[in-house]
This record gives sequence, C-alpha cells and structure tokens, in this order.
Amino acid sequence: MTKIKPILPGLITSFIIAVISQILALFIPNLGGATIAIIVGIILGNTIIKQPILNRGTHYSEKALLEYSVVLLGLTISFQTITKVGWTGFLFVVIQMAITIISAILIGKMLHFKEGVYLLMAGGNAVCGSSAIASIAPVIDADDDDKEMVITLVNLVGTVLMLALPIISTIAFGGSDLLRGAMIGGTIQSVGQVIASASMVNPMTVDFATLFKIMRIMLLVVVVFIFGRMHQKTIQNELEADTEISGNGRGNVLPWYVVGFLVFCILNSLVHLPSFVGATAHILSSWCEITALAAIGLRLNLKAFLQSGKKFAIYGGSIGLVQIVCSIVLIFLLLK
Repeated sequence: MTKIKPILPGLITSFIIAVISQILALFIPNLGGATIAIIVGIILGNTIIKQPILNRGTHYSEKALLEYSVVLLGLTISFQTITKVGWTGFLFVVIQMAITIISAILIGKMLHFKEGVYLLMAGGNAVCGSSAIASIAPVIDADDDDKEMVITLVNLVGTVLMLALPIISTIAFGGSDLLRGAMIGGTIQSVGQVIASASMVNPMTVDFATLFKIMRIMLLVVVVFIFGRMHQKTIQNELEADTEISGNGRGNVLPWYVVGFLVFCILNSLVHLPSFVGATAHILSSWCEITALAAIGLRLNLKAFLQSGKKFAIYGGSIGLVQIVCSIVLIFLLLK
C-alpha cells in the first residue's frame, strides 16, 4: 500500500493548483479548469516548483487520480444515450472515431513517432482526452514521458478546437443545434472542453454535444481492448519465433479502472440511480482529472517538449484538421 506521508507534498501542491485553476476558469470560462491546470502546472513546474520532495506525490496524482476519474465517469453515462440521437448518430460517432484513430496512427508513423506515442494520440483524440490516454497507457506499456507529452498536446489541440468549432459548425450547419452539437461532441477531446465549446453556442447545443460525447466515451473499453491486442501483436512480431512474450503482458487485459468504468456504466444503464449519484460522480471525476492534469504539468519537461515542438505541432494540427473535415462530411452524409 502506498504510504501517505511521502505523497502528500506533491498531492497537496497539485490540488492547490487545481483549485486556483478552477477559480481562474470563472474569469476565463473559454479555457476551462483542466486546460488552465496543465498550463499553470507546466509554468510552475519548470520555474519555481522543482523540489524533488514533490515527485512521489505528483507521480501518484498523475496516475491514481486519472484512474479514479475514469471509474467515476462510468456513473455519469448510460447506454440509453444511443436512443436519444438514433443509430445514425451512433454510426457517425463510430466512423468519426475510426477515421481519427487510423489517421493518428498513419500520420504518427509518417512522422516516425514510436508506437506508444501514436496510439496514445489516437485514443486521446478519438475518445476522451486525458482519461482515454490514462486507460490506454498501461495496456501498451507506454513511457511516462510519452504519456505526459501526449496529454499536453491533446489538451492543447482540444483547446484550439474548443474555440474554433462554435464558429466553424455555425458556418457549416447554420442554426441547427443538433448538427452543431454533433460536430462539437463528436470531435473535441475532453468532456469539459466539449461543454465549454457548446456553451458558446446555446444550451440546446450543449445537450446534443454532451450526448455525442458520451457515445464516444462508451466506446473507451473497445478502444483500450483493441489497442492492447495491437501492442501484443507488435511484441510478437518483434520477437518473431520466440513464443515467450517479454514485458508485463498487460496488453491482454483491461486495467482495473477500465473494468470499473464498464461496470458502473452497465449499472447506470440497468438501474435507475438517484440523480445526485451521477452529479456527485461528475464533480469528483472532474476534480480528480484537473488535479491529475496539474500534476502532469508539474512533471512535464518543457525543454524536452519544445525540442519536439515542431514535430508535435504538425502531428496535433494534422489530426485536428482531419477531425474537422471528416465530421463535416459525415454529418452531411448521415445526419443532415
């Protein structure tokens, strides 16, 4: 069991940054607490907060709190979402996610990123940002440094899309709240960014965008399983005739928190839980995620990130562009 005392300094520091970020979000609602947390964390972690005593706590916050966030997310969604937007809406989400994943993998390979980076980018952009990355990382044995840099990039791309899509979706689909919600909810990375972006349009668009986003989150378990199998196949190919797989072999199993997410999702679908359960889970999940993002910001080596800046910028920008173009085309074909 993790000893509490060594992790407290880093955990408390991360939480304080999360609180400050939530307060700042009241004055800068277009950015949101999650984005502000990772930015503040990066700035402080690369300037005045570099004490080694924080390392255990920030590592714990980054790993454990994101896991708790994923589990709690299961209590906020149900399979009944599909019936609210129809099977064509679900088909739009599946195809959009598939194109995003395939594009992220192909572009990542073209730019010579390793498997851990392009699979995390694929899952983070296709599903639900930081939560998806945290779920995928262990089953593909991703390095912590890769995870931190990809989470940062995915959040930055999500922020750009969050600000741009209310304008782009209105130009493309006029006053249709359903179609604007489909584009925002089917494209932007994190739940908070989706809600913030749709809020720039109107409350009805927020409702539709949230529904489409929830459908993406429902497919998290499928994506984690597929990526785990892909990683195992890569290992097998590398070992060729050797029948014994090296490493931790976790590609064949789902992490405990992804199983927890699925169990809670099924429970919420089959049992009518009181509304306060979902509301409380949403609040706790958000706080866990924002605190974890603050810790990731504190741990991120900005110098190393900037050294890969041009390459990462091309990668993130390319995926964002693919998502925008594909969502417009698919919405016209399936939903309009």
